[in-house]
Formats: sequence, C-alpha cells, structure tokens
Amino acid sequence: MAEKNGNGKKGLAALLDKEQIQANLQALKDRFKEDSQALKQPTKTDLYKSIYRVKHDETPRSRALGVLTNVFLHLHPAKINRDAVAYNYTWGMGGITFYLFIVLTFTGALLMFYYHPSKVVAFRDVLYLEHDVPFGKLLRNMHRWGAHLMVITVWLHMFRVFLTGSYKKPREFNWVVGVILLVLTLLLSFTGYLLPDDQLGFWAVTVGTSMARATPLLGHEGPFGPQLGMTQFNDVRFALLGGSIVDSNALLRSYIWHCIGIPIIASTFMVVHFWRVRKDGGISGPSPVVLESEIKPERKI
Repeated sequence: MAEKNGNGKKGLAALLDKEQIQANLQALKDRFKEDSQALKQPTKTDLYKSIYRVKHDETPRSRALGVLTNVFLHLHPAKINRDAVAYNYTWGMGGITFYLFIVLTFTGALLMFYYHPSKVVAFRDVLYLEHDVPFGKLLRNMHRWGAHLMVITVWLHMFRVFLTGSYKKPREFNWVVGVILLVLTLLLSFTGYLLPDDQLGFWAVTVGTSMARATPLLGHEGPFGPQLGMTQFNDVRFALLGGSIVDSNALLRSYIWHCIGIPIIASTFMVVHFWRVRKDGGISGPSPVVLESEIKPERKI
C-alpha cells in the first residue's frame, strides 16, 4: 500500500510539475508576444510615454489641453495637491537649488571681470579681489559658499525624492535627468576648485584627475584601457588636463568648462527637468486630505 501511495504521490507531483512547466511556457509566450507588439508599436510602450507625451487628436479640447499642458504657456497646473507642496514634505530643496544656481551665475559673472585664467596672474587676481576690490571678499565668499550649499541641497533634494518614491512611474525619465544634474553640479564644483590656483585647488585636482586614470575603457590604468590603446598621453586624464600635469592648460580648460561648457549643459537639463515636472502632473505627493469644512453635504433626492 505504501508503495502504491508513493507511486500515486510521485505521479501527482509529476503532473503538477508538468502543469507548472506548461504555465511557465505560456507566460513566456505571452511575454514574447507583448515584446513583439512593443517593437511594432514603440510609441505605445511605458518607456516612450515616460519620455514623450502622447499626441492628442485635433479637437477644441485637445487645443485647450495643448495650452494647459505647455510649460511656457501655462507654467502652473490648474489644480495641485495641497499636501504635495507643503514644505514639511518637499523641504523646498529643488527651489533652493535653482535659486543658488541663479546666485552663482550672477556672482560668477561678476568674478569674471577680475579674473584671468593664467598661471602667472590667477592667484594674484584672487588676492587683488579679496583685498583691494570693494566688497570683493564678500563677492568671492558668496560664490564659494553658494557652491558648497548647492551641492548639499542637490543631495538633499535627491534624498527627498528617493524617500517619497517620486522616481517611480511616470517620473522615471525625470529621475534620470535629475541624476545627470547631480553629476553636473559635482563637476561644476570640481572644475571651480582649481580656478584660485592655490595649493588646495592644485592638489585636489591632482588627486581627482589621477583617479581618472583608472576609468574603465578610457583610462590607461583602468579595465580594458591598455587593450584599447590608452596611454598616459591620450587617455581621459590627459584630455581633462590638456597635458600630463596640472599646469596652465588644465587651468584654462577648467575655466572654460566651469564658466561656459557645464553651465550651458546644466541649464538645458534644468529646462527639461522643470518641463517634465509640469508634464508629469506636478510635484508628486501624498494622497490629498479633505478637510471637514470642505466636505459637501449629501444631496437628498
């Protein structure tokens, strides 16, 4: 009897395994069919919809939607979640970061009037600015401390977005844009470090660019770098410094990247970032709370 029961259990287990295998195969077939349909109609995928908005039909309503959903024609949404814009929820870090960027742009433009990106006079210009230019020390400190604060507020903004799950659908694309803006902010801080041409900036850039030698594929000490023909005279560190040491070429390249290149790129991504916040339905927030005074009495039929 025990043997029969054992055979019966084995047969049942085999039948269940067979059904499970068939179910898995059917799930794979369905998944393959969905992927095939996505390849035929890429505009219907969630990835496409997270980047681009779906085109509306040409109707009066769609034209109205075109205005209401345009970030320039209609900057603020018609309705917002009261709790989503509360400072105890957002911390206001996105707005503070943008404000600091404006302050840094203004003070940086004023600093450019007194600075020459040359090894001969760069440090001398900083001393002249601090000791001889009226309010020069205040101007430089506003720029320097504003830069440190911007790095801190960007990190706090990303931390808040992560904690509140604001990177989830449909805001995946904007999360990626935010990560790029974080990297650009760090690069702005790093390139500005060398401009005073003091010992602190010199050794910080020396150490920082030395780490670039170990970059995969692009550094001559990194993985697969030597196999791709990278040497200390053509790798990413050489491109960043304009040579093999931190000298006048490195100072000039840092100045151009800090004052022209990275700000233009960052401004472009900021426009995209703000646009996506508006297009994705505003700031994400908790479920709206209805106050007792807002509850309408039930209508009797």
